[in-house]
Amino acid sequence: MESKAAKKGVRLQKFMADAGICSRRRAEDYIRKGLVRVNGETVTQMGTTVDPGADRVEVSGKPVVPARQDVYIMLNKPEGYICSCSQPGRKIVLDLVDTDQRVFPVGRLDRDSTGLVLLTSDGRIHHRLAHPSFDHEKQYQVELDRPVSDAKLDELRRGVKLSDDMTRPAKVVRQGEKSFDITLQEGRNRQIRRMAEAVGCKVVRLHRIRMGPVWLKDLPPGQWRHLSHKERRDLLNACSLNTPAA
Repeated sequence: MESKAAKKGVRLQKFMADAGICSRRRAEDYIRKGLVRVNGETVTQMGTTVDPGADRVEVSGKPVVPARQDVYIMLNKPEGYICSCSQPGRKIVLDLVDTDQRVFPVGRLDRDSTGLVLLTSDGRIHHRLAHPSFDHEKQYQVELDRPVSDAKLDELRRGVKLSDDMTRPAKVVRQGEKSFDITLQEGRNRQIRRMAEAVGCKVVRLHRIRMGPVWLKDLPPGQWRHLSHKERRDLLNACSLNTPAA
């Protein structure tokens, strides 16, 4: 018989696959065999949809726990905003996004820096992306106050001495007389600005364009969007976390 589950929502076989019960194809077999119930009613039709937050799904009498419904957001942070959930009297990145779910920024950019900030409700992501032991790359465009020599760029590539320790080797690609791209696998406080100072320069523009597999691309300053399915999948794969079903 047809379920009374919500007509709008997720297809039943996808809901089961997302929850890690089985593959979609196996879920379809379970449905055909009458092993799946939604809100107490046996379901045998492939077109059935369910509301993960409201409907009760059982397979062979065992309840199916819905998959995580976390939010993953990309923001192009403009100057003047703080990567914080609360800074009384100051502008924060959460002021720029509109979501009903509680999210927090992953990987800080200082107030004067711009570019890619990820915001998510998934607490696992912050540890995996921020901790240097996981070797996730973060890529930045850097503009200095004066011309920078090839020798100084080589210093940045090898690592420079900061007050707390040597920086790890970095990928550095010259873009102009005063500019370059730099890719790091660590994220110390104001690291790139301090690295520039260590070779006698000052950063006048710092713009992040990538975090792990996620690229900012052409998102306008101050704008945000949810990550695409592919971006979520690539991000979770890179962090060695469970991925949503395709």
